[in-house]
Amino acid sequence: MTDINDRPTPRPSLSAGGRPVRKDEIELPERGLYIESWLPERRSRRKPLLFVHGELAGSWVWERFLRHFASRGWEGHALNLRNHFWSEPADAMTLSIETYTDDVSAALARIGPQTVAIGHGLGALLVLKALERLPASAYVLLAPELPAPIRAPALPHEIREVPDVYDRSRLGWDILPEKLVRDHRDLSLDEVLRIQHLLGQKPHESGTSRREVLKGVPVERDRLPQVPRLVIGAGLDRYVGDADVERLAAWLDAPYEPFAAHSHFGLLMSETGSPQVAERIRSFLEQNRL
Repeated sequence: MTDINDRPTPRPSLSAGGRPVRKDEIELPERGLYIESWLPERRSRRKPLLFVHGELAGSWVWERFLRHFASRGWEGHALNLRNHFWSEPADAMTLSIETYTDDVSAALARIGPQTVAIGHGLGALLVLKALERLPASAYVLLAPELPAPIRAPALPHEIREVPDVYDRSRLGWDILPEKLVRDHRDLSLDEVLRIQHLLGQKPHESGTSRREVLKGVPVERDRLPQVPRLVIGAGLDRYVGDADVERLAAWLDAPYEPFAAHSHFGLLMSETGSPQVAERIRSFLEQNRL
């Protein structure tokens, strides 16, 4: 967890292409949530983007995407779930898929029904759960955790082995950085070190939510909005196999875009690989006039 007093001060910035963007923030004090916003210097008619991170992460995973899209006219808002990064601390043992879905729903309600919801990993599953409740203009799922209707049931011991609160070791990110570079070939050593640092050393992720995912989180397809959607998989993903992601795309009747040389975090954070993913999403947005 990052101290909330270390939050960034909103200020003008420059994108990689030199176009000015503004950094801002949205706070939802009733839920203790902090949303990091990157805005184009000039208002546009493009739909706002809401980015939802996965387990142990925070708005930091979306920095490259926030810059990429703000410099091209989209306002981007990266939610920090409760007890993650700049949102307020909470007892992780009280958190669950339901409370996290409430967080995403609150952010969607705050930004508005024209939002394009974009989720990664667990965040993609939370996007689906929130969209059972609220409208959106479109949604994009990157390396998504699978919902119950297409998820193979976990073995009892797999569920028992999940602690009540867990840390980066459960994702395999507590090993030597050099080994991580070999396992995640699209990430540089500097990128691996940054991810390791930001995942944190102290346990802060909800074991309840992880056990719920393993058991299968119900998603009612008929309750999802009939809007443009895109599903993206990563060929080097060690957490969610690209074949499983393709099955989810078929279940949702959504286009599937595989990135064979990308890892789970590399989809978002690789300097060399993430621009390809961002451009595919930009193409999707433009094709659907979003």
